[in-house]
Amino acid sequence: MKKLTFALLLAVAACGGSSKSSTTPPPASDPAPATADIVDTAVGAGSFTTLVAAVQAAGLVDTLKGDGPFTVFAPTDEAFAKLPPGTVEALLKDKAKLTAILTYHVVPGRVTAADVAGLTTATTVQGGALAIDTSAGVKINDATVVKADVMASNGVIHVIDTVLLPPM
Repeated sequence: MKKLTFALLLAVAACGGSSKSSTTPPPASDPAPATADIVDTAVGAGSFTTLVAAVQAAGLVDTLKGDGPFTVFAPTDEAFAKLPPGTVEALLKDKAKLTAILTYHVVPGRVTAADVAGLTTATTVQGGALAIDTSAGVKINDATVVKADVMASNGVIHVIDTVLLPPM
């Protein structure tokens, strides 16, 4: 099995020039450019092994290593463990359903936490809409964002505690 994983972590490879000498540090909202893509970022995190295996099984590795930018709402291994027994195994054998679920976790473009604050919905690559609630933390449908703005060279990952299931 390839050493690739689904990268649902960060995408804010800030482009731009370098200002030579500056006595003021950059604002906190200006993260340093990331050098790893979404997949490699997810693999490096170590908490997305199920997601990475699913991305591999669905044949989405090359896509998520592409230019993007992508915003990935990445469920952790613990999020996948909350699914009923046998669900992950069944999905790994049903490429069409697996692809639909995984692409439901991806929004085209780079949507940072600051951007999410002004949204109530987001359209996914799968075509469905995600409900966004920022009234008490950040919820994407029924999932809570546990870590935001994990930057990657081709997007951003927001770590979530629940697998998002599109209406089927």
